[in-house]
Amino acid sequence: MTETVVLPGDHVPAQHVNLKLGPGLQQHSTSSTTKAEATVIVTRAGELHHSGNRSKWWVESNSRRYVPAAQESVIGVVIQRQGEGFRVDIGGAHSAYLDALAFEGATKRNKPNLKVGSLVYARVSLAHKDMEPELECFDAQSRKAEGFGELKGGFVVRCSLKMCRDLLDPQHFLLPLLGGRFPLEAATGVNGRVWVSAKEIKQTIALVRCIEAADPDDGGMDVVKLKRFLDTLEV
Repeated sequence: MTETVVLPGDHVPAQHVNLKLGPGLQQHSTSSTTKAEATVIVTRAGELHHSGNRSKWWVESNSRRYVPAAQESVIGVVIQRQGEGFRVDIGGAHSAYLDALAFEGATKRNKPNLKVGSLVYARVSLAHKDMEPELECFDAQSRKAEGFGELKGGFVVRCSLKMCRDLLDPQHFLLPLLGGRFPLEAATGVNGRVWVSAKEIKQTIALVRCIEAADPDDGGMDVVKLKRFLDTLEV
């Protein structure tokens, strides 16, 4: 994965048979005398990233406002029951819709009974500037939960969008470091929310404080400083 700084209006050389565009990029079709061509334009300033095989491209910016994009994992709060589904706050400009059947094994007779205030770990299945986002709580390929669904207990930490994306990187030091000290569970949404759970309250508090300390917006401690900070906590 590589990265470079881009600005709105910049053209991106994104070409792939299975091209997938993430946040900050938009595809425009232009016609020429010979054929129709697709051009990828940057819509917000930030760091341009692409996957190793160049099939996935996206722009990362350390914004506090989440802009939904398809295929992203988010943590949401149920704010209303609506018809055969739920309205969910995911931190964007508009709430998202989660169908009650969008869970593994859900049927009309066997649906999840989420209440207002329930937490869900979901995947954005539809994101369009002219439509409300839609969510689902299963993996699109396997149709299995794969960790998605209602989150019970634990605590939600609010942090920067960059911190969330850092935590999703398998090479990031924080969660493996904490997991080496005590058992924990964590779910990271790219919408600025991280759900954590541990056996003891003091361990959950330590999780929260370490995530906040490592956040680039709140000091950005590196692994050495964080180890020292963790040693001062009672876990």
